[in-house]
Amino acid sequence: MAKAAPAVIGVLTAPVPPTWWARNRHKAFLAFGLAAGFYLGIHSTDSNAAHRDDRPRPAHTTPAHPHTSP
Repeated sequence: MAKAAPAVIGVLTAPVPPTWWARNRHKAFLAFGLAAGFYLGIHSTDSNAAHRDDRPRPAHTTPAHPHTSP
């Protein structure tokens, strides 16, 4: 009885080089995130600024909670 020849299980090939997106997606997400953060930072408003009134407010002349000193 003769031995059978070894069977071919697989063939090694060079991997396919990555696409442009696979190589640079972290840079694209970084640029998008920085641009979006800059846009949101520039276009957000202060919550106190939305309730401004043209009339001047009176200044406090006495403390709100008076206390005694010993």
